[in-house]
Amino acid sequence: MSKTILIADDEPHIVAALEFLLQRNGYDVIVARNGEEALEMVESRVPDLALLDIMMPVRSGYEVCRRIRERADWRHIKIIMLSAKGRDEEVSKGLAIGADLYVVKPFSTTDLLNRIKELLQGG
Repeated sequence: MSKTILIADDEPHIVAALEFLLQRNGYDVIVARNGEEALEMVESRVPDLALLDIMMPVRSGYEVCRRIRERADWRHIKIIMLSAKGRDEEVSKGLAIGADLYVVKPFSTTDLLNRIKELLQGG
């Protein structure tokens, strides 16, 4: 059975590129355009991994990450924070609230795909 990945980002070009890349590599992809929609998606179809943009409408990626980590039945979800904010404080905050990985935009899609594979294989 293929793994499900949630893409939560309000930037259409990033969503389209990630969705294409992930589907081409055999993943089921669900998409949310804001933080509230991301939480609704997780509630209805628990993904194996979530790619969370930090700066989203309604709820930030930080808040979505925090909410996911609060629920015992969601703690297995791997979380990768995506952000144009690359300062040490932002990276530290993302990791402190429960992200498994923090990736600064722009990023290499090949590197991101390799990191996703590692996380989903328990690495």
